[in-house]
Amino acid sequence: MAHASSMERDEGSCVWRAPSNIALVKYWGKRKEQLPRNPSLSFTLDAAATTTRLTYRKKELAEDAISFDILLDRLPQEHFRPKITTFLKRALPYLPFIREFHFTVETSNSFPHSSGIASSASGMAALALCLADMEREWTTGYREEDFNKKASFLARLGSGSACRSIEGPLVLWGKIPGMQGSSDLYGMRYPLEMHTAFEGYRDTILLVDKGKKKVSSTLGHGLMEGHPFAAARFTQASKHLEAIGPVLESGDLEAFTEIVEREALSLHAMMMTSQPYFLLMKPNTIQIIELVWEFRRSEKIPLCFTLDAGANVHLLYPEHFSDRVNAFIQGYLVEYCEEGQYICDQIGFGAKKM
Repeated sequence: MAHASSMERDEGSCVWRAPSNIALVKYWGKRKEQLPRNPSLSFTLDAAATTTRLTYRKKELAEDAISFDILLDRLPQEHFRPKITTFLKRALPYLPFIREFHFTVETSNSFPHSSGIASSASGMAALALCLADMEREWTTGYREEDFNKKASFLARLGSGSACRSIEGPLVLWGKIPGMQGSSDLYGMRYPLEMHTAFEGYRDTILLVDKGKKKVSSTLGHGLMEGHPFAAARFTQASKHLEAIGPVLESGDLEAFTEIVEREALSLHAMMMTSQPYFLLMKPNTIQIIELVWEFRRSEKIPLCFTLDAGANVHLLYPEHFSDRVNAFIQGYLVEYCEEGQYICDQIGFGAKKM
């Protein structure tokens, strides 16, 4: 991905909007340099997104220290500094110009910051896109087909799942034997066909718990080292990824539901059996899952759930069932959401330059 550089500008800015994503096949456990222990596959979302403006100004004196200000909704956010610093240090070998500039990172989310939706994927993806855009602007002979790959590669250095927030609607991250272009280093648009049954697929996010997680995802990934069930889990995820390909091509929603829900429960099973063990689901998470199962049995509607590393529940379903699912949410599920809050979203098609 190396290119010959042209003349840099002393100052400027760029703005990118990057969506969040929800993994259908989860990754849990990683190696050095933010590399996954198993491949994963995600739906790119649309409404849940982060917009980041990166303003840059050349320093008067060259220095090794990374220099930046970080604002969320126009207010300084010093507690974000360690994570951004780590990301920029990791990116420095691939973008040496970082040490030559002072940056102002102005970011905002389309969802409330306290909504319980992790913004690390969309936030790091948006910042990575801005940095990749700077490199592209200053580089001669830059191949446009390399841009998304480089942005995804950089985003991974800040947050593993962020590498899946560059493109859409389906993104694969992880090396798959025999699948050309797949890599542990970056995400790629899923190369196989997706049935029309999944066009406009909906994701309603039920906000069960909007508080900060007691165990971070970073710590949770680390606990997979030495986990007694880790090897079996990595094998299971790879098998699910192999199995979901024909399901996505055929539009078999029953098989899709089975794989996606098993993946969600397997993820949390690994948390509950790690050392030390921990539980991120809440009682209301369980109540919602049981009601979803009963609704699906009684109404014969292909509504399924998935979970991230937290208590909130993502409800996935075809667009043409929206009215009936929304009525179900209002009538039975909203009482299990904190302050009755939920977010309506759908499959999206990746990041956009603003």
